[in-house]
Amino acid sequence: MSKFNFSKSIDACASHYGDEAEAVKEYLTEGLRRALSLDNRGPIKFDEDGKLDEKILDAYSRHGFYVFESVIKPRELADIQADIAELRDRFPIAPGAAVDKAGRKAIGVDCKGAGLRWSKPLSDPFGGTTASNGRHQVKLTELSAALDAPEAVPFILSGSLQFSDAALRTYAHPDLLRVAETINGEDFAPFNEVLFIKDPGLGAAVSWHQDGDTHWNNPEFDEGIHGFNFMAQVYGSSPVNGVWTMPGTHKVGKMDVKAMVEDSGSERLSDAVPLVCEAGDV
Repeated sequence: MSKFNFSKSIDACASHYGDEAEAVKEYLTEGLRRALSLDNRGPIKFDEDGKLDEKILDAYSRHGFYVFESVIKPRELADIQADIAELRDRFPIAPGAAVDKAGRKAIGVDCKGAGLRWSKPLSDPFGGTTASNGRHQVKLTELSAALDAPEAVPFILSGSLQFSDAALRTYAHPDLLRVAETINGEDFAPFNEVLFIKDPGLGAAVSWHQDGDTHWNNPEFDEGIHGFNFMAQVYGSSPVNGVWTMPGTHKVGKMDVKAMVEDSGSERLSDAVPLVCEAGDV
């Protein structure tokens, strides 16, 4: 029996879709089943030479992702959660505001980078726009939040390492750095740290996309040419709030997402699976 039970959240999500509710429920449930049938989850394991276990590398190559279980231990997780609570207390009271709810200088207001980005509740702010060089080719269905929902909610905090020592320690987790070294070689450069925030009933969606901009037309394109993401789960992730991926598509180069959605008849791409994780998984 699976340790995951997302039936309540799946039902709640599907209820927002009106006539499509049953189709959405079936899609989420079937995606969960497919995800848990894959051979790409378990603890981080290294061989006697300190390299990532070959079976993990093989599964990662087949599917394009791997769920490392229980990487962030309870004490570390508590530190991260405490830092996130402190960060959220220091967010601006509204988009464009300079102070937090206590009247202090808000976090991220003087950043040269993106800082804190806001979104309309249950929206898809990037889909169909030129953001990130237009990689989000289609806009997902934008749902209606509760009548008492705020007009805008925090969505992404960029440059989060400068605000959280716990996040910085996680970024330098020795086992994760060893994983990166095995896959990328000794000469690798971590970059682009962000914190995604998805509160129940409010969190925005991120449309289907492929990360990476530089090497799509490289004649020596390979599955690892754009590097990879680590996604540490502070509260876990489900078919409702988590990232979905198309296993194996990391091998095929740039894809026409618009055509894929048209061919499927909806934004619910067949064969996609959710990244289902518990808190502390990466």
